[in-house]
Amino acid sequence: ALDTLAVMGNSSEFQKAVKLVIDTVSFDKDSTVQVFEATIRVLGSLLSAHIIITDTKQPFGDMTIKDYDNELLHMAHDLAVRLLPAFENTKTGIPYPRVNLKKGVPPDSNNETCTAGAGSLLVEFGILSRLLGDSTFEWVARRAVKALWSLRNNNTGLLGNVVNIQTGHWVGKQSGLGAGSDSFYEYLLKSYILFGEKEDLEMFNDAYRNIQNHLRRGREACNEGEGDPPLYVNVNMFTGQLMNTWIDSLQAFFPGLQVLIGDVEDAICLHAFYYAIWKRYGALPERYNWQLQAPDVPFYPLRPELVESTYLLYQATKNPFYLHVGMDILQSLEKYTKAKCGYATLHHVVEKTKEDRMESFFLSETCKYLYLLFDEENPLHKSGNKYMFTTEGHIVSVDERFRNSLWQDILPEEDSTEKIKPNELKAVNFSSNCNRVPDERRYLLPLKSNYMRQIDRMVGLI
Repeated sequence: ALDTLAVMGNSSEFQKAVKLVIDTVSFDKDSTVQVFEATIRVLGSLLSAHIIITDTKQPFGDMTIKDYDNELLHMAHDLAVRLLPAFENTKTGIPYPRVNLKKGVPPDSNNETCTAGAGSLLVEFGILSRLLGDSTFEWVARRAVKALWSLRNNNTGLLGNVVNIQTGHWVGKQSGLGAGSDSFYEYLLKSYILFGEKEDLEMFNDAYRNIQNHLRRGREACNEGEGDPPLYVNVNMFTGQLMNTWIDSLQAFFPGLQVLIGDVEDAICLHAFYYAIWKRYGALPERYNWQLQAPDVPFYPLRPELVESTYLLYQATKNPFYLHVGMDILQSLEKYTKAKCGYATLHHVVEKTKEDRMESFFLSETCKYLYLLFDEENPLHKSGNKYMFTTEGHIVSVDERFRNSLWQDILPEEDSTEKIKPNELKAVNFSSNCNRVPDERRYLLPLKSNYMRQIDRMVGLI
């Protein structure tokens, strides 16, 4: 949560927290961690805080640390080195899901991993490589992405959600946008935005096209025409056939990703569906069955994905509707999740029972996106610096130094790593062709009221 303090302009607490981390955190522990979670939560936060401390412009106020000697970068390097054994002794190049920080991969290790866990390491590992001038980390993360990409189905172009890292066999055949898959797609696009490697954008465009062809159900346009509102479902990666009738709360990140590629109309529709579920329960159940109009898995661990999409849609449209959504979410969190020493996971979204647990992403993402939604004057919006959020909500400046790598010659398939300029970003989409939502619609509901009511009926609100 270090960079949340910086975004909120709280330099004294930021400096205190950084010193605490430098003085008390060590990764020399006999502890087995998930490679994915350690990367996006810990490695990402160290890199983000390091970038904030060393930024010569200091847009958030004085976040410098007296006598700072790149300690956070050294810690990030130390952690990444301890994660590297996960990439060894795997026949496909896809990493083991867990590693012991002292001893490497445990002897009884699982050979199965999820697509998101193995394929969403490139942003953090790529930043680390480019800051250190050491290609190792980006190379292993990129190799994992390419290995997964090569395993997609020939007919549908889809990937499953669980794969065997030794055989490349798909153990989980579900293709969806939620848990197990979500950040794989997110990082194809975000890697391109940060590093400018053309192949990342090409993979993303291809993946997005296949998602539209096989996962999207409902009418073609969001804001016109007949039929059900658009919804992205879980299908079999080999056949494209429906596998179940639930969606999970992680999928609520997807409208935010659609905003980044300019498919704003479709994002508006999908966001409205998740917001309707939120209005019904005052939270998002982990899994919601759209056929039964009821939660399949009823807990809510303070996840940020709906807030993230709300924030990005507000940035794209400036429609005050999204400020109201944010206020609604904020009031629900205050009413149902506030506890004596923080905010608590909801054990059951209907009964509103709590668990004695507050995930770190509540501070690094949920709070940050809510704060930024309402803080129009934040330096992140006003300083002229461009920022991108990692999948764990850490801010990284979109910076020329990340677009230059010294190792073009050793990255796999170097012939296709030609750079393209940021303004060449063209996503393949079918509903809006990257048109912005017209300004005159800013003070109307983003979705026509009859379509809003249709969504409310779909989730049992009316």
